[in-house]
Amino acid sequence: MSNKIRWGILGTGRMASDFATGLTKVNDAELVAIGSRTRDSALRFAKKFNVPDVHEGYKNVAKDENVDVVYIATPHNSHKDNAILCLENGKAVLCEKPFTINAEEAEMVINLARSNNIFLMEAMWTRYIPAVVKLRELLDKQVIGNVQLMLAGGAFIPEFDPEFYLFNYELGGGVLLDAGVYLVSMASMIFGAPDKILAMGQL
Repeated sequence: MSNKIRWGILGTGRMASDFATGLTKVNDAELVAIGSRTRDSALRFAKKFNVPDVHEGYKNVAKDENVDVVYIATPHNSHKDNAILCLENGKAVLCEKPFTINAEEAEMVINLARSNNIFLMEAMWTRYIPAVVKLRELLDKQVIGNVQLMLAGGAFIPEFDPEFYLFNYELGGGVLLDAGVYLVSMASMIFGAPDKILAMGQL
């Protein structure tokens, strides 16, 4: 029996490909299953990354006995249902950001994982960049004192396409859940949970 952590992936988009590429650099991990909404997409992905188990749809990945943990790389609005599917089948979950569309969905998924004692995590990779890990060490030691303010930014403006998920409310589009989530995560890492949230914007 292999001592490697056996991964399944839901979705075959860019993030799924990036994650599969990353797994090839990890000695104690192997990608054993891929699931997609269409079999053709799953087959193409499996061929590219040499994945043995190919599934049309996501349910069979969640039920696959060869899978220990599932990485969810589906559209934003699917994350809650996909995570619940995997957790209900006893699979540990690493979910691409945003974790869910809203707090109510997040609480639902977290409570299910806690009640079943199953590992669940948002794939907030920026927290593990060496510079950020060092920052956390410095903050813990209060080397730079009591932090009062964080200024952050950075955005991109893609060409408008109503079918593109960033412009589609039904798919969980918008800047906050896609790019803004990094800044929210960084702020919560440094300051903890907010007492008040204010927002300004221009439409």
